[in-house]
Amino acid sequence: MKTIRVNASKKYDVLISRGIIKQIGGIISEIKKPCIAAIICDDTVNKLYADTIESSLRQSRFQTIKYVFPHGELSKNTKTYIDILEFFAQNGVTRSDIVIASGGGVCGDLAGFAAATYLRGIDYVQMPTTLLAAIDSSVGGKTGIDLSAGKNLVGAFRQPLLVGCDLDTFDTLPPETYADGISEAIKYGAIADKKLFKTLQSGSIKEQIERIVFCCVSIKRKFVEKDEFDMNRRKLLNFGHTIGHSIEKCSNLKISHGRAVAIGMVIAAKISEKIGYSSELCSPLLISTLEKNKLPTKSPYSAPELARAALSDKKRELDRISLVLIEKIGKCGLKELPICELEALIALGLE
Repeated sequence: MKTIRVNASKKYDVLISRGIIKQIGGIISEIKKPCIAAIICDDTVNKLYADTIESSLRQSRFQTIKYVFPHGELSKNTKTYIDILEFFAQNGVTRSDIVIASGGGVCGDLAGFAAATYLRGIDYVQMPTTLLAAIDSSVGGKTGIDLSAGKNLVGAFRQPLLVGCDLDTFDTLPPETYADGISEAIKYGAIADKKLFKTLQSGSIKEQIERIVFCCVSIKRKFVEKDEFDMNRRKLLNFGHTIGHSIEKCSNLKISHGRAVAIGMVIAAKISEKIGYSSELCSPLLISTLEKNKLPTKSPYSAPELARAALSDKKRELDRISLVLIEKIGKCGLKELPICELEALIALGLE
């Protein structure tokens, strides 16, 4: 089992191995006394893993309760969030109890936000079951829900008690969902690790998945430790995300997060080249790497559509918005620009 220690405002471990789900009760019992363990998962994860998680927790004398919601980004809303809070209250969850977020990024964000705000904050454990959640959203303490105006517009920073990443769960992922995670891994390589990027260029991912997850989480850990509350350096993790979130919104969430970010990275790379920010041509490398991993590289939406959708992005401040641009593979930077220039820049990236 590989362990990465995150030294944020709350110190915690990210465990990476196979078979963690079967051991989770014993693992949690080493850092938390037996209590009510409120499992939050979607209907897909419920069928696959909930019984195993419950059994492991009960063997370690935790009392389990479970809330199941419909899978998909559309569930990451105010209604599901309030329903979870009511579920906690009706089942007598107290500040000494714990929430287990088992699933992809939607579940982790939603359950984490509920844990962050119920009784002004209770402990929670992240148990990511998708590659994307394992390498990105489960680490770093960002929690939240979507509004009709845009993604993640309501949320809180609250670090988990533990992250348990069971690599066996990736074996049940549809190819499209697996590819969404690879998109985020490519992002990590593009912004911080040329060697990782070269590994992902091959398109042979599964044989090296433990090393890739370890590498991505290690990169995320460094950003979180230096800028836990997303005020400066951590914003570089948003490479491809500003435009990616616009693509998601324009598609009414029919284009998944990973695919939208893949397109967003290509647009951002082309912008970087067109305005002279890049010291080397990165977009051809990004495009070929994404395509080898069966990810899209072209936007179905126009510059005006994408710019309009970006107006509700949480990275906007007054009349300015931040874009992450790429200097070369392994190195990115942050550029603030007036909102009025965004459409023209996106148009450059679509050429």
